[in-house]
Amino acid sequence: SRGAAAETPMRVYLMLFCLICCTAKGQVVYSIAEETERGVSVGNVAKDFRIDAATLLPRKFRMIASSSKQYFNINGSTGALTVNEPIDREQLCELKSSCLLNYELVLENPLELYRLEFKVEVLDINDNAPCFPRQDYRLEISESAMPGARFHIESAQDPDVGTNSVQSYQLSPSRHFALDLKGFQSGSKLLELVLQQPLDREQSALEQLVLTAVDGGDPPRSGTAQISVRVVDTNDNPPTFDRSTYTVSLLENALPGTLVVKLNASDPDEGSNGEVIYSFGSYTPQKVRQLFSVDPHSGEVRVNGTLDYEEASSYEIYVQAADQGPVSMAGHCKVLVNIVDANDNAPEVVLTSLYSPVPEDAKAGTVVALMSVTDQDSGLNKQVSLRIPPGLPFTLNSFKNSYTLVTQGNLDHEKAAAYNITVTATDSGNPPLSSQKVIHVEISDINDNPPRFEEPVYSVYIPENNPLGAFMCTIKATDPDVAENAYVTYSLLDGEIEGLPVSSYVSIKSDRGDMYAVRSFDYETLREFQVVVQAQDAGIPSLSSTVTVHIYVVDENDHAPQILYPTSANTSAALEMIPRSAYAGYLVTKIIAIDGDSGQNAWLFFHLVQTSDPGLFRVELHTGEIRTTRKLGEDSTPTFNLTVEVRDNGEPPMSSSVAITIAVVDRVSKIIPDRRRHLKSPSNYSEITIYLIIALSAISFVFLFTIIGLTVIKCYRYSLYGDSCCGGFCGVRERSPAELYKQANNNIDARLPHGLKVQPHFIEVRGNGSLTKTYCYKACLTAGSGSDTFIINGCFMLAYRQSAVSVWFACSVRLLSTHIGTKPRRKFCDYCVFVSYDCGRNKISLCTNVCCVSRHGKSRGVTVVG
Repeated sequence: SRGAAAETPMRVYLMLFCLICCTAKGQVVYSIAEETERGVSVGNVAKDFRIDAATLLPRKFRMIASSSKQYFNINGSTGALTVNEPIDREQLCELKSSCLLNYELVLENPLELYRLEFKVEVLDINDNAPCFPRQDYRLEISESAMPGARFHIESAQDPDVGTNSVQSYQLSPSRHFALDLKGFQSGSKLLELVLQQPLDREQSALEQLVLTAVDGGDPPRSGTAQISVRVVDTNDNPPTFDRSTYTVSLLENALPGTLVVKLNASDPDEGSNGEVIYSFGSYTPQKVRQLFSVDPHSGEVRVNGTLDYEEASSYEIYVQAADQGPVSMAGHCKVLVNIVDANDNAPEVVLTSLYSPVPEDAKAGTVVALMSVTDQDSGLNKQVSLRIPPGLPFTLNSFKNSYTLVTQGNLDHEKAAAYNITVTATDSGNPPLSSQKVIHVEISDINDNPPRFEEPVYSVYIPENNPLGAFMCTIKATDPDVAENAYVTYSLLDGEIEGLPVSSYVSIKSDRGDMYAVRSFDYETLREFQVVVQAQDAGIPSLSSTVTVHIYVVDENDHAPQILYPTSANTSAALEMIPRSAYAGYLVTKIIAIDGDSGQNAWLFFHLVQTSDPGLFRVELHTGEIRTTRKLGEDSTPTFNLTVEVRDNGEPPMSSSVAITIAVVDRVSKIIPDRRRHLKSPSNYSEITIYLIIALSAISFVFLFTIIGLTVIKCYRYSLYGDSCCGGFCGVRERSPAELYKQANNNIDARLPHGLKVQPHFIEVRGNGSLTKTYCYKACLTAGSGSDTFIINGCFMLAYRQSAVSVWFACSVRLLSTHIGTKPRRKFCDYCVFVSYDCGRNKISLCTNVCCVSRHGKSRGVTVVG
């Protein structure tokens, strides 16, 4: 047929009509002639569907065909629909009366459920001439045949359809035969050759006829067949079927060998003229012959191949029954087999478009994938439903045979970075069939998580005197995001520590969080401080979090004990005095020392490391008091040399020592101490120490002037009663501060008159800071012989953390007697002077509570608290 078409000029019959249905989806039907040349325009999709042609390319249009070949193309710029490949109707549609091609147009970018469907109908052209199953028909007709006898001739076949198929037959002129077209006009495929006049073999034993079949094409095509009529004298009755048409329903899953129908044909003739043999008619298609078989003797029609409803829903089987007479006659019937659909095709899910990865902040309803479902079955077997597993943040929306996978709920990349979504398609057959399609959807990360530190607060301990750049700790923060959103950098927030920026104390490595010391720390200067570390990711916008790092400087034993009292100048030893009458346990002196360290590094232990008389003196391990172990003898040496070592409890321990010379005297008051040992070089004082000395000196002068003022007031009151005690302060000789200091260092028993018993009183000083021990100091009273004056001498030791200062002063308080009337009476007085000096964080206070002692030797008590 194509060769014939090539002989004549190709004429394209293009009939274009558009039926747009007012439904949710547009539908356009195009009609096109087969064998249309490539590039011929069929229509314009953009105009027909009212789509802007300029949006086709940006929206990534796609045309999905139901066949394997792409017969048409769409111009992305204009929307023109053109032929991509010539269509051969006979190859494409075979026996189908209606030949249609289904296409779908999908528009994307952005993903929207905008579906368009159109169909292209192929019109047949007259490219095939009618053709008879055989080119030569041989008929044997008994001469006894009566006029009106009919003889069946197979009709011509034309693959074309419609008006291009066979429309008429013509028989060459004959005196005996005529062609009856009534059966052909009613749809039968059999032609009848009618005998018009009796045959006479003697006149003509063979008659040649030409049968011409003409189609309705323009120009018409024709085909011819030769009919040879041989006149015989016997068998004049053909076999006859009990029905001309047999209708049978058969399941498509019928197995080979299944009985379709049993035909029955009878022949009234006798003998071989009545023996019937069944066979396929010559016009039965070859494909039907492959699917079915006919038993020649029984007439049973059975399944011979595999049936498929999706390929053909019905088959027409033409069977002839021919007798075995000398002049064989045949009867014909048609078997119409209707194939009943069975659910033998599982639905198929086709992924049309996929939008992956999906941002984790995508809103609910965001389209992720576009799918279509096909099922080759029909009826209920073709109805398909889709589902996905429960518990996923996705759902399916349907539109006819198309589905969209959309988000529902919140997505979280940190919980699930990707989903393998199994889409299950199930039809409505019995039993139902299903298939699965796995869709891999990735979730893209956004910067929605700030870095998180492993610890809420960091505590770092670093020994003092550390080297510069010493590693302190690692600050670790993690970010559950990925890529640059999880890249964490570390930095120190701006701040000050004692007036200096944080960066002058510590530094941090930005990429790893390692913290290093920028300077060497001193526990005595800075014990602890804190910095704030910020961890920031590299996302856009970036997120950050902070953590506080407490840094504690750990004390090390880097300060040797400092002996405050007694001290020695240059190479000379400190001088202390002891009366020859000292008893066992007599307090010679007390070693006062401090240590700049803290904790156990500041615990001090006193040891007597060298002495000229090992058995005479001992040193208290914790208090540093030097006492005698026995009473001195009359023949003892006048001086003793001792070396006392003060050792701390550090590791390794550090120590200091002091050399003390103890002089044995008869009268302690005669010995003048060397005041220079209580003084230090002015160069050793720091600026704050000088301020403290000035303040204490001023306070001392105020205190002395207060005492003097009170004494003058008392004398004035006594003079009102006629007492002359005020002259020369009751006759008491003024003593120098050196004499007062000497008396303060001697035992009270050596200085009180015979018979006057005064109990010693002590001062309790509790350590604070580096002074972790509690010490008791003795306060002594002295009474002048035969006077009303009592002198209180005190030596106060003041210490603070930056340095230690030893301040010595002696005060003299004269308490005068008063007279009431003519009888002298002793008035007990109570003076309290409170001195307070505020030196930054260190407060120093001094309080003296002085109570008088009567002439009768009864002590009311003295308390000195410093």
